[in-house]
Parts: sequence; C-alpha cells; structure tokens
Amino acid sequence: MDKKITVIGAGNVGATVAQLLAEKELADVVLIDIVEGLPQGKALDLKEAAPIEKHDANIVGANSYEASLGSDIVIITAGVPRKPGMSRDDLLSTNTKIVGSVVAQIAPLSPEAILIIVSNPLDAMCHVALETSRFSKNKVIGMAGVLDSARFRAFISMELNVSVENTYAFVLGGHGDSMVPLPRYSTVAGIPITELMSEERINALVERTRNGGAEIVGLLKAGSAYYAPASATVEMAEAILKDKKKILPCSAYLQGEYGVENLFLGVPVKLGSNGIENIIQINLKEDEQVALQNSANAVKELVESLKKIQAPS
Repeated sequence: MDKKITVIGAGNVGATVAQLLAEKELADVVLIDIVEGLPQGKALDLKEAAPIEKHDANIVGANSYEASLGSDIVIITAGVPRKPGMSRDDLLSTNTKIVGSVVAQIAPLSPEAILIIVSNPLDAMCHVALETSRFSKNKVIGMAGVLDSARFRAFISMELNVSVENTYAFVLGGHGDSMVPLPRYSTVAGIPITELMSEERINALVERTRNGGAEIVGLLKAGSAYYAPASATVEMAEAILKDKKKILPCSAYLQGEYGVENLFLGVPVKLGSNGIENIIQINLKEDEQVALQNSANAVKELVESLKKIQAPS
C-alpha cells in the first residue's frame, strides 16, 4: 500500500476500524495501544485472516507512537466509555487527558496527517485535538454525523421495509441528545420521508436516532456500539484517501457558518484529500435553526467545562 493509517486504541472500535481498512485495501495500518501485547495480538490475528479475506494490506501492532511516523491519516478512538456513576464532567476530564496526550505525541511524527476523532465526548475532543496539534481546522474532523445518519437510515429502512441503499438521511449538531435529525432532507429514492410516513412515526424514528447509542448499550449490558462507528469512520477515511469529494455530515470547526462561531459541530462537509474542503450550508427552517443552535449551546457548555479542566491550577 502507498498510504498509511494509524489507529490509536485497539479496543472494539479501533480493532474493527483496522479490520475494515485492511479488508478494503485502503492503506497499511498501524494499530497502537498502551496495553502491552493487545495491539500486537490483534494485528497478528488480522494478518492471519488476510489470506482468507484476500488482501495484502500490512497491519502492525505497537505500544510506541514511533510506529505511526509519516501517517496520512490518524484515527483516534482512545479514551474510556462512560461508566455507571461517572458524571459527564468526569468523562470529559479523563478523556481530555488521554486525547491530549495522544495528539501531543502523534502530531510531530505525522505533521501532514488528517486527524479523525472518534473519542467521546466527540465535539469537545475535537477541540482538544485542534488546540494540541495546532493543525489547520480542515485537518481535524469528528466522526459523529455519519454514524447518526446511518442509524436514521437504518430505522427508515426498517420502518418502510425498503433497501438501505435507497435511503439517505442528514443528522446535524452535536453528538448527543441534542443532535438534529432533518426529516425533510431525509429521503427514500429521492422522495422525502415526510411524504412516506406520518409525523408521529417520523418523530419516533428521530427520537430513536437520538438514543441510538444508548439503546445498544442497554441491550449489551456491558460495552457499547462498535460495528457502525467503525464503518462510519472508515467511510470518512476512504473519502479522504481516494479524494472522493464526498458530502458527509461530520463535526467541523465552524467560524460563522450556520451562525456558530469557533465551535465544532456536525454539519455537511465535502471530504477529499485535504480533509474538509468545504462546509456545505443548507437552508434551515426556523425551528431547525433553533434546534441546531440549542445543540451548539450544549457543545459550548462542554467546551467551557473543558477550558476549566485545562486551566492551570
């Protein structure tokens, strides 16, 4: 492979990302984790699957960041999930330290890389990555909207009993309870879902989308989703590596777009070899704009808490 992607964090999401990247032959993959033997073992397991899956991508596991040298893309999944009894501020504090440390070590080794952030709380962690790396804003991208939109698409497909390939959906805003699914921009074979189902059913699907991650956590009892998050991350990486100019909803640093200043928020963007090549501004109705602003306010609260954590004592 002539491209190299480093995945930080060899847990369920990171390992599945590495698997998909290799099986699609998008790049050689470096899987890094602080747990000794974990990334090496998973990398070897994936290498042994290669003859069956018929790909020649190289996969390396490492505990040291030196293995990431010269990466084209760095995908950061490191961090802890929210556990019972853990407050939002506790999660924010813990993962701020983890993501900040990772980016501080990765950035000097791959100064031309594009960073895809998967760690939660997603939009706040994008701020940590941008400030720590000092990369240009187009090279720090949060994975959320692709996942949330995929969940909305899946629920639309299930509701109408149609192929997922016919569905298209947009979910904007922060990655959390305040996300903003947009039914009138969500279609089946080009037909808005507002013409295919009742407002009551649409509202039910919107609510299920907002709670998509929590629903899976509740079913699993331990752990959280990783297949769909990994697939969403790899779709973004593929758009960048292949310079596809693909329009996808991602967490991007806004400076006036949608009336939002200096904040990461999920919006439609054009993804290509330079990362975010354009932020697409779509017309929103008043209630949609209000919902997006409320979502931005929720993210802003997280960022304000972030600043307190980062302030010297």
